[in-house]
Amino acid sequence: MDTPLLRHPGYHAKCAPERIAVLIAETGASLTYHELDAFANRLARLYQSLGLEYGDHVAYQLENRVECPALQWGAHYAGLYYTFLSTRLTPAESAYIVEDCDAKLLVLSAKCATPELLAAIASLPSAPRVFILDAQRPATESLLAAVQQYSPATLEDPREGSEMLYSSGTTGRPKGVKPKLTGLPLGSTEVIAQQLEKAFAVNEHSVYLSPAPYYHAAPLKWVRGVHVLGGTAILMEKFEPEAALAAIDEYQVTHSQWVPTMFHRLLNLPNETRNRYSLSSQQVSVHAAAPCPIPTKQAMIDWWGPILYEYYGSTEQIGMTMASTDDWLRHPGTVGRAIYGRLHILGEDGRELPAGEDGLVYFSDSLPFSYHKDPVKTAEAYNDKGWACVGDIGHLDADGYLYLTDRKSHMIISGGVNVYPQETENVLLSHPQVLDAAVIGIPDNDLGESVHAVVQLHDHNQASDAFAAEL
Repeated sequence: MDTPLLRHPGYHAKCAPERIAVLIAETGASLTYHELDAFANRLARLYQSLGLEYGDHVAYQLENRVECPALQWGAHYAGLYYTFLSTRLTPAESAYIVEDCDAKLLVLSAKCATPELLAAIASLPSAPRVFILDAQRPATESLLAAVQQYSPATLEDPREGSEMLYSSGTTGRPKGVKPKLTGLPLGSTEVIAQQLEKAFAVNEHSVYLSPAPYYHAAPLKWVRGVHVLGGTAILMEKFEPEAALAAIDEYQVTHSQWVPTMFHRLLNLPNETRNRYSLSSQQVSVHAAAPCPIPTKQAMIDWWGPILYEYYGSTEQIGMTMASTDDWLRHPGTVGRAIYGRLHILGEDGRELPAGEDGLVYFSDSLPFSYHKDPVKTAEAYNDKGWACVGDIGHLDADGYLYLTDRKSHMIISGGVNVYPQETENVLLSHPQVLDAAVIGIPDNDLGESVHAVVQLHDHNQASDAFAAEL
């Protein structure tokens, strides 16, 4: 029997050591596959020297920078769980996740290592050891200095680690989803890489642009998948629409991933700015994270061509849908048909609803999941048939395509009528003067809740009572 090919940065460091593995779009800072693999090996040895064992947990909080994938792979090489924390969290919110995931070590950037956060971490009952990535503070150590003490040579028999993601916590504190470690050799079970290779033809020649914060699930998984396949990942320090176009042009980006808000801001660029950059290298552009307004999606297709793919999934990984450009043009507004799991739309009474009726989105025929340390929330996610739901509302059409309406937790009940903010927000965003919009429910003695919109205009000088009435 042939030995399976174990692909990871170490494999590509042998085949193409000088190929760029990761690069920061704005600065050009980069790591080759040789450098990425060496850092990951050094970091894994540091973790082992500190007593971290297979299945232990490390946490990271830093801006988008070239070390992000290196930290990720270091944990993978060491067989550890890792969680990237949002840089937008308060010190108390960050400390909660660090404690909840049982992190034994925390790595912070100098910018994130505020006195308030360090104090919050130090006060935890099981406070982790703290490293500052590129500087030293009282009661902390410099990670970049520490790893230099260890060998960059290939580890013996490394076993795969895993990310542990946290849900957004729309109905309370964030909930962790902790998959079981496989115990298999590093590079054995890279499902995301297999999906990228099969669905989008990602390979060693691919250049993937990641404009979103690295702590989100998509950048974490996609960059790892690109590295398994030997491609180059381009990270943006911060999404800026013109800078994103410039990155596509300069680095000949072949694959990219976005959210609808980014599309909206790209489309708001003047034509002169848009036409300044060549986007002809693009082969695949993927978007997810929120329903995309139909006018926005159509405008992007008109601009970029039939290269857009949309998917719907969740942190819990209970199922996934996918829609190509052709799928979407035949079914405008869809997020696709199921490619993992089987879709069901259920009413509040648990009854399966016919095509066209909005209800809770459930998946069956997928792997089970559980929320970390929260059996009650886990049980609430399943019905009596073992189908799972994470609170999204939508409907299927006659061909089995899914259309998302909103999240159940966002629904406004006004005068007994269910109002879904996403639908109203999409209408507001279609106005050429509107940059962004959020629809909320406000307590109302008569209606229970009344619907209000908070709108940001491109030109705040246009804000007036008359314009509000027009909207």
